[in-house]
Amino acid sequence: MDDTQTVKHLCLVDGSGFIFRAFYSMPPLTRSDGTPVNAVLGFCNMLHRLASESECDGLVVLFDTAKPTFRHEIFPQYKANRDKPPEELLPQFDIIREATTAFGFASVEKAGYEADDLIATFAYQARDRGCRVTIVSSDKDLMQLVGDGIDMLDPKTMKRIDVPQVAEKFGVHPSKVVDVQALAGDSTDNVPGVRGIGIKTAAELIKTYGDLGQLLERASEIKQPKRREALQEQADLALLSRDLVTLKKDVPVSEDINSFFLSQPVWDVVRPFLVKQEFKSLLKRIEKELGVSETSEAPPAPDDNSTVDYELVQNVERLSWWVEAATRVGVVAVDTETTGLDATSADLVGLSLAVEPGKACYIPIAHQVDSDLAEDPSIVESQPEQLPLEKVLQVLRPMLEDQGILKVGQNIKYDMSILARDPYAINVSPIDDTMLMSFVLDAGQGNHGMDALAENHLGINTISYKEVVGSGKKQISFAQVPLERACQYAAEDADVTLRLFEVLKPRLVSDRMATVYQTLERPLAAVLAEMERAGIKVDESFLANLSKSFSERIETLAIDIYDLAGQEFTIGSPKQLGKILFEDLGLPGGKKTKTGAYATGADVLEYLKIQGHDFPARVLDWRQLSKLKSTYTDALIEQINPATHRVHTSYSMVGAVTGRLSSTDPNLQNIPIRTEEGRKIRQAFIAEPGFKLLSADYSQIELRLLAHIADIDVLKGAFRNNADIHAITASQVFNVPLDDIDPLLRRRAKAINFGIIYGQSAFGLANSLQIPQREAKEYIEAYFERYPGIADYMGNTKEIARSKGYVETIFGRRCYVPSIREKNAVRRNYAERQAINAPIQGSAADIIKRAMIKMPEALLDAGLSAKMLLQVHDELLFEVPDSEVEHTGQIVSTIMEEAALPAKELQVPIKADVGCGDNWADAH
Repeated sequence: MDDTQTVKHLCLVDGSGFIFRAFYSMPPLTRSDGTPVNAVLGFCNMLHRLASESECDGLVVLFDTAKPTFRHEIFPQYKANRDKPPEELLPQFDIIREATTAFGFASVEKAGYEADDLIATFAYQARDRGCRVTIVSSDKDLMQLVGDGIDMLDPKTMKRIDVPQVAEKFGVHPSKVVDVQALAGDSTDNVPGVRGIGIKTAAELIKTYGDLGQLLERASEIKQPKRREALQEQADLALLSRDLVTLKKDVPVSEDINSFFLSQPVWDVVRPFLVKQEFKSLLKRIEKELGVSETSEAPPAPDDNSTVDYELVQNVERLSWWVEAATRVGVVAVDTETTGLDATSADLVGLSLAVEPGKACYIPIAHQVDSDLAEDPSIVESQPEQLPLEKVLQVLRPMLEDQGILKVGQNIKYDMSILARDPYAINVSPIDDTMLMSFVLDAGQGNHGMDALAENHLGINTISYKEVVGSGKKQISFAQVPLERACQYAAEDADVTLRLFEVLKPRLVSDRMATVYQTLERPLAAVLAEMERAGIKVDESFLANLSKSFSERIETLAIDIYDLAGQEFTIGSPKQLGKILFEDLGLPGGKKTKTGAYATGADVLEYLKIQGHDFPARVLDWRQLSKLKSTYTDALIEQINPATHRVHTSYSMVGAVTGRLSSTDPNLQNIPIRTEEGRKIRQAFIAEPGFKLLSADYSQIELRLLAHIADIDVLKGAFRNNADIHAITASQVFNVPLDDIDPLLRRRAKAINFGIIYGQSAFGLANSLQIPQREAKEYIEAYFERYPGIADYMGNTKEIARSKGYVETIFGRRCYVPSIREKNAVRRNYAERQAINAPIQGSAADIIKRAMIKMPEALLDAGLSAKMLLQVHDELLFEVPDSEVEHTGQIVSTIMEEAALPAKELQVPIKADVGCGDNWADAH
């Protein structure tokens, strides 16, 4: 065998560990013949991913056999306490062995020995040849092998286990682990050990006496009577236990290490296996990785829409059949078709279900054929054949509310909101969401809409909405779409959602993102749906008067602008404005874009304003007022729901890579808070009579997280002592005694503190403070000199982003920054700023999400009736009965300040400021 086939880094995979982890992490899944295969699919995904991403060039899977081992001969009760494997897992063991062979991985099992003994034997053989060894398992029994060229990899966390980690777990060096285990025993494997001695005590004894033999010989020296007696009386059990836990390193094996050399799967071998198991998505992924062309001799995988079975449900018998099928499978994809996109006002037109890939149905409810749109109106029936709404709800409601049936959706928050409203009144639960899964797995790496996901993950080009309803003047409502066409579109949505679920759900485990999804994103969907339905009351007459006031001020500003320009022109036209600025008025710094017009963005006007020019300052004021009028004072009036007399924003959970929420229709995230005009708009948001609006706002949360993440002692101490962080920064940066800090220095320090979080340049800081760029550069340099840990954090974070392609929040959310490796300096620098900010802003977003998830139950448990209405960046807004304001404020602030617990204990306190009033401005 030549050198290219010599294994230099060997991965030894604990097959049993992989099997059980795959089984318990995957939802139920069966082939069309009824054979359960969820563990098989999970095993294939995990092993293929390990082989693709690990550093090893050799890999072998070690399996246990069903036969007794030598340990049963010396102790018949060995593992007698273990339960039999679940019935659904039993038929999968042999298929998993087939899978290992089909993928081209080596595997070994040997009667009379456990997989752990084979791992020990091959680990020592490989190490003795100078080969690096990684044992892929979290089994504590294998930790005795760690050290001197042998380490472990926990497949759940993908964290390396080396000597320090073993020492932390057992309290001793790996070479002494067997002695500790011999004393402590193991109830799982029925290893007896010594009565009354646990891991901690065993470690102390071994460290004191050296090893088990010495300990037993000198047991009479032990002062504690019970411990001494137990060791003297049960010395034989301790020695027996040591024999049971000590792994064999000399199992007679015939396989050579180099026979485990890793290679890609052979298409003609792996394909038939995957086709037989009906793993269509995995088959497509392997096909893509191997570069197998569509014209290959191998027949195409049965994963295209020519094999789909979509049914139009028009009677109760078939509807009941689909409900029974969903109940039997335990997982059903759900999608609603409605009259519009506003979940608070749209009506249900139909609903689709999918119970297995390629098998879905559409249940029409409110279709109406418009005879004017038909080519031959005389043959169009007045009403399509469909079940009455009451009957559909009666049959579907038990299944949709059944806690034993998982409902899967793509942006299921929308479907939940639609179905929760009258007259449907269905509480859809429990849920999974493929859009949120994609976001958690790949935030920053593409679109999370269904069409994009279907193409990327399934190779399916879905039917577009425009293809069904048309566009422009010829567009019709979905309720007017003929039933057969509606069925193909709607059932495909449910089918594709289910297929995406089967692809993305396993990745949550293999990519170690299940916790982020399960504790942050999935539970938040129901909370946001409830907030969207609640909405918030708006004072329509106040808005109308404010809009009128803005109009008058806009007209006055326009007159001033015309006077300064010496002519009238269209202020909103960048082309005309650029000509006035840089040709007619001759202001400096004019730069033309590719279109030939001058750049007139806000940054250009801000720069000119700093230089003391009045004209661009007036244009900026005109733009701001015009935007506030069109975006808020005019638009909000149009967006008041006539049924509720409130506005109902819609939250996007996948808009920002950092996990920050955004809102639309209306967008309530960008109302200026620091300007007089922005505060006036907030006055229009009011409480109902007998209620108050209560605002809870995190105080400087991103600075607090910066202190925690970058481990800055000065900042941590300041926050712990509830000191003025900006004054302290001013003292540190400007070298001025704390008592001598004036408002100007504090304002500059505040700008630096917040600017640093966003990677602000000297140019940006100069603009913010209206100071020369040279002075701003000196401030930043002084800041880093005083807080060197922040510069270290920034440098380390950029390196991590370049290495991994992503950074993480303190809760493990991944924020991908693909442009970090760009050759273009502008895009690369922007990505670097993103990378620096993302762990901080993302952690803040995660914390407020955790608070929002905990809030409804906490308020309910306290007997309070407050409703959470809005989330805007670091602020939560509630509507509270007058009599409950004080108690609600206490509960809300406690939940928000303790939101990181128990997952993370921060090194700085988190503080939430609470206020209340009749309107939002007064409450903040």
